[in-house]
Amino acid sequence: MITRSDDYVEYCRETAKHARDLHDLALRGSDKKETTRLTHESIVKTVALSSDDDLVDIGCGDGTLLRMAQQAGAHSALGLLATEEEVALVERTGVNVRQGLADHLPLPDASASVVVCNNVLLIVPREKVPASLREMCRVARPGARILIGEIPYAAQKDPTPQFKTRRELLSHLYHKRGFRSWLGMLRRMIWWKLTGQPEVIRPGTAVSFFATPEEFISLASDAGLETIRYWRHTDPDTRNNYLLRKPA
Repeated sequence: MITRSDDYVEYCRETAKHARDLHDLALRGSDKKETTRLTHESIVKTVALSSDDDLVDIGCGDGTLLRMAQQAGAHSALGLLATEEEVALVERTGVNVRQGLADHLPLPDASASVVVCNNVLLIVPREKVPASLREMCRVARPGARILIGEIPYAAQKDPTPQFKTRRELLSHLYHKRGFRSWLGMLRRMIWWKLTGQPEVIRPGTAVSFFATPEEFISLASDAGLETIRYWRHTDPDTRNNYLLRKPA
């Protein structure tokens, strides 16, 4: 019997194991490379990244922002990923990455002048969001800029339906994601049958955390962060971006 898991860490691990393109780790879809580039170019401008900065990118995906920081001459740029499998792929591109989760950052106090956490908190369990914000505040230096992006401002409907049969799942993949996804799942089903492994799918589409601007600003304030401004994200436009600061 096929069961569903919304454990995002395991989803990231599975994505890394089956990735055919480094951009798969950005978790936006293979057709969204331009979106990833434009999003991170906007982040560089928003935080006014300079050669004096020590950047920490929480959930750095395929490392796009880290490479942009290198090109901008940043003093240092460190990316954090949920799994060692992702780290092994991204570090091959010559950027500095390590394993770490938002609510327990493997970094010393006051080690960053810029902290970025984009398209990440929405998949962090709600009960861990306050700890994640406190960790960002802890690793930030006084006066540091913190950008937290793509926070849904309302509950999101999971676009992935539940499936009662293997046939339903395969049909959905074929019509929504194409032959490659269909074939990949068929191979996985055969492997499950041959090895006796549990039949678990991890769609990676469930949103764990959302907040109105008022609620999120309050959570950030409780963690010791000041809100400079917030604005509507462009793609998708159901989310908000927040520029924060650690008081000097």
